[in-house]
Amino acid sequence: MKSRLAASIALSALVIVGATGCAGITPQATTIDYSASDGANVPKSGPIEVRNAFVVVDEAGTLGNLVAGLVNTTSDAQTIHISIGDGPSQSVRIAGQKSVSLGGDDAKPMTFENLETKAGETIDVYFQSGDAEGIKYAIPVLDGTLPYYSQLVPTAQPSPTTKPVAPAVEPTPTASETPVG
Repeated sequence: MKSRLAASIALSALVIVGATGCAGITPQATTIDYSASDGANVPKSGPIEVRNAFVVVDEAGTLGNLVAGLVNTTSDAQTIHISIGDGPSQSVRIAGQKSVSLGGDDAKPMTFENLETKAGETIDVYFQSGDAEGIKYAIPVLDGTLPYYSQLVPTAQPSPTTKPVAPAVEPTPTASETPVG
């Protein structure tokens, strides 16, 4: 009788270990960091964290609007420098313990020119803040195909047009042909 009890306990233990043992050696999906949206969270970009970053491009793929959430995790104001390709760097200063949205409906767009990309690709964007070295990270490129991104598509700023202005001419007195008098 004791051997039957011991055998059933051993069999039960074997079934329990077999059924739950995989969880002990398999990575759990809930512990893996990932961006649960169309954008990318940029790792190690300095004291300013870059969240849900993506670029919305125009139809030609040459003008892009960077959309991202920037979070300053320090108590001091910090500046983040952002550049794409060989273009000029753009900077944003963020107060301590504050966040800023770039390129969205309520935010000022941060546009980059002379891009050579299209929707569905990724583009390398360089982020640097504080004393950190900075990081170049592949950011998704989207377009205005989806209705909720259509308002984020950048438009080329019209170049200032100058109308020729005629110089101000003062009338010069001329001798009258008929005497006044």
